[in-house]
Amino acid sequence: MEIPIVNIGPLVSGTKGRHDVAVRIGQACRDCGFFYVIGHGVDEDLQRRLEDASRQFFAQDLQTKMEISMSRGGRAWRGYFPVGGELTSGKPDLKEGIYFGAELSDDHPLVQAGTPLHGANFFPANIPQFRELVLDYMAAMTELGHCLIAGISLGLGLEESYFDDHYTSDPLVLFRIFNYPVPLENAESEPGLGVGEHTDYGLLTILRQDMSGGLQVKTKSHWVDAPPIPDSFVCNVGDMLDRLTGGRYLSAPHRARNPAGHDRLSFAFFFDPNFNAEVRPVTAGAVLNDNKEERWDRASVHEFRGTYGDYLLGKVSRVFPELRRKVL
Repeated sequence: MEIPIVNIGPLVSGTKGRHDVAVRIGQACRDCGFFYVIGHGVDEDLQRRLEDASRQFFAQDLQTKMEISMSRGGRAWRGYFPVGGELTSGKPDLKEGIYFGAELSDDHPLVQAGTPLHGANFFPANIPQFRELVLDYMAAMTELGHCLIAGISLGLGLEESYFDDHYTSDPLVLFRIFNYPVPLENAESEPGLGVGEHTDYGLLTILRQDMSGGLQVKTKSHWVDAPPIPDSFVCNVGDMLDRLTGGRYLSAPHRARNPAGHDRLSFAFFFDPNFNAEVRPVTAGAVLNDNKEERWDRASVHEFRGTYGDYLLGKVSRVFPELRRKVL
């Protein structure tokens, strides 16, 4: 099975044909939970410059990178973590990365209230324009996220503004830049596996890959490669979209390898509901499709009750348990 490629130009421009695009996105969300998007309009030069700056950052020694360590980020949960510093299913990942979120000043009401995952970002001071590149890229991804979620609304037979009206008028946006180093020959984990089988816990993920390859998607117990396509993004359904659609759109398991003989970069942008939004199915009384027994973690995404913020904190604390104990 190949992952569908969807030209979202009509959605971006708001022109005739956007309903056909929405149907294609909906079909992809039902069939495999993943799809590529082209025709997105995101500036290629911005993407290239961000990749160059990211490579420059990760090429530095560990001591220099730790100057923006997540341990210094407090409740905002921002900054750098080293290889093995993030867990998937309780196992250390063979990757390092930087966490970012919406840039909020100290006098912002949510920051004043001590709301977790809200605050200012950490940026390396020794790499010119890194801050500007990250914030410009996040702004472009947020705009793209609004566009795609409008298409998803249409594909579900809802008003185009449904998700925006109920969940994403002020989305929680999280951005991660990951670097997968060349795996060691004597690594205990599966050779080349940078992050193991998992599903994303948010609403919608928009991923930019470098040209190394390595992303794999699980469809009907088979692993399918999701190779990089120039000037495209890979999008996938997260557990929250699975929950909100009553399982009509299933969040698909995926994993990442580093098959190249050099470091591999990926840029993961998560477009999620507002922190304080109550997460309820979009269609009350619909037949629930719960694939708990087939899921990688044997957990149901439909049993949770509460706000998206409550849900997210529970998930993030498993990824960084030591940080959770220190700052929350």
